[in-house]
Parts: sequence; C-alpha cells; structure tokens
Amino acid sequence: MRTKIIIGNWKMNKTRQEAHDTVAAFTELVKNVDGVEFGFCPPFVYLAELASSSSISIGFGAQDVFWAGSGAFTGFTSVAMLQDIGAKYAIIGHSERRGRFGKLEVPASTVGSFAETDETVNLKLKACLAGGIVPIVCCGETLAEREAGNTDSVIATQIAGALDGIVEADMGPLVIAYEPVWAIGTGKVCDSAEANRVCAMIRGCLPASIQATTRIQYGGSVNPGNARELFSMPDIDGGLVGGASLKAEDFAQVVLAAV
Repeated sequence: MRTKIIIGNWKMNKTRQEAHDTVAAFTELVKNVDGVEFGFCPPFVYLAELASSSSISIGFGAQDVFWAGSGAFTGFTSVAMLQDIGAKYAIIGHSERRGRFGKLEVPASTVGSFAETDETVNLKLKACLAGGIVPIVCCGETLAEREAGNTDSVIATQIAGALDGIVEADMGPLVIAYEPVWAIGTGKVCDSAEANRVCAMIRGCLPASIQATTRIQYGGSVNPGNARELFSMPDIDGGLVGGASLKAEDFAQVVLAAV
C-alpha cells in the first residue's frame, strides 16, 4: 500500500511572517492526521527556519536544487546544503523551471531564462538520490501537445530522460508528479479518470521492480473541491499543490481528502 504524499509548492509567495503564520495554522488543523505524508516547499529564504521550527511531522523541501556539491555556481543550492538545514524534499523539473507555463506571467522574451531540460533533471535526480533528498520529479504536457495527441509520448520522453543511467536499486525514494502544464495556475483540472490514466501510463514507464511502490502525484489546480475524487483514483498517490497550499485551511482540507 503506497502512502499518499501531499506537498504544497508555495512558488514565489509569502513574507516571512505569512510563512510562519500559515505553517502554525496548518499545524493546528492537521495535528491529529495520520497515514498521510505532507509538507511544504517554501521559497529558499524561509526554508531553514521553517524546517527547524515545525512541531509535528511536516516535511519541508526546496523548489529546486543544483547537481554539483559546491563550486562557482552563483545563485544555486546543493543537496548537501539542503540536508544541512533539515530539508527532506526537492522539486525537480517543474514546468515553470522548464519555461513551460500554463499561464504566462512574464514577457515571452524572457522565457529563455527558465532553462531546465531533461538532462539537467537527470543530473539533479542523481544528486538527490545519492545525497538522501527525496526527489519529486515533475512531468507533463502543454495544451498544444495534448491537442496534438502527444501527451503520452511527451511524458514518456521526459521520464526516460530523467531516469537515464540510474540503477533501479537506487530509485526507491523517487516521487513523480504528473502536472499537465495547461492546468497549472489556470484553474483548469484534468478529468480525474484521465489524470489516473496518465499516472498509470507513467507507472508503466518505470522499471518493473519499482512500479508498485513508486508514488505518483497529480498536480494542476488541486483544491478542496476536487482533491478527494482525484486521490480516490488507484494510480494517483497524492498531490503537488500550488495555489491551494497558500491557505492553511484549504491545504488542510486537501490533506484530509487523502485520509
């Protein structure tokens, strides 16, 4: 039986006080919840203090990570640094890091600044697996790719690229998040049956020895109104939650939907 995992991705939101207030309010709402793994990926500037201040089993993680252990890489953060401050997770290859936006909120001319590729996802995944950080590897198709009938091939390519050269025995901590790009930040949600179909397809892309144990989340406008139906699907093992994780009450309801 796979334990559901619900992770809130705050993206670039909240002040320091708002971050602490949200975690405190959420903690009170879920203090008696059992049988579900949950946590937050806040902005880097708050990660260390939030990870050290939580009073219950809330996991904290980073929204990105770099593959090198140290060096002249201005602005990046290593796996060892994440471990040092008590982080548990790292999101890898989020569509926004790849420059693939469901809702473009930056000038189109700047999209090249978001340059994640299958190769860099692979390097980051290897670093996390070697360094003891739980990797949450994102995959998903754009609206144009879906309308062209390329959903499965696009995602299969992303998964193959992410796992290239990684030994099956090392993949145990792996979490995958299926995030249809067209549903991220748009309020659109993939139909639960279709989301489950794609998650099952992703499972089939994994080595046979880890298919039954690897957790596959759904992400893309998950909220208190649709979480229970999504999480009831046999191949959806939780959610990577954006907007709904910014409010303690909403995120708590999403977590409770997985119980």
